[in-house]
Amino acid sequence: MPTLKFEAEMLDRGPVVGIDEVGRGALAGPLMVGAVLVDCLSVAPRGLADSKALTANQRERLVPLIEDWASAVAVGVATADEIDAWGLRMALAVATDRALSALTVRPSAALIDGPLNLLRPPSIMCFGDEPPNLVWSALPVLTIVKGDQRAATISAAAIVAKVRRDAFMRELHGEAPIYGWRANKGYGSLEHRRALATHGPTRWHRQSWSLPEIGAEIAR
Repeated sequence: MPTLKFEAEMLDRGPVVGIDEVGRGALAGPLMVGAVLVDCLSVAPRGLADSKALTANQRERLVPLIEDWASAVAVGVATADEIDAWGLRMALAVATDRALSALTVRPSAALIDGPLNLLRPPSIMCFGDEPPNLVWSALPVLTIVKGDQRAATISAAAIVAKVRRDAFMRELHGEAPIYGWRANKGYGSLEHRRALATHGPTRWHRQSWSLPEIGAEIAR
């Protein structure tokens, strides 16, 4: 189970925020970044784990417990259009920056799932409008591989973001039910790719992601 070991080592600097993203590999829908901040050590909600190892009901049950436990919780969003305009890596940085800006408590350091500092993209390649300035790019960061299994705030951030994004994709399902978003949440399931091959992309799809080729794989 995730613990507060990493948070405890950084709390002497001030509030610590855990960060994780969902929707990175989806073909449709937004990218969402969760941010869960603590400013003191207290017992984390029971049941925190890698969000992918939990059922939808378990994740939804944990969200109010996380909100009661944490000092601040927020989610930042980058839309499919923004991903197309800025590229995935820059969109991740913007969504992370938005999540931190939405917190009601200012963090002094961050724990980020994975090997990359999401707040500092290696390069800026934009095909449309310039992205906004990154307010939090200088925030001290510790990246943790498999952080959602090791750090409680990262695990909580992943759960909050996944519950929020799953709910959003279920709402979109009513607009375009042929893509099966209620079940696949915008990821490349067989049903989703078959619908792409037959009907093409919607305004919710990431148009820069070679979607015709992805759909055509089904026809071959």
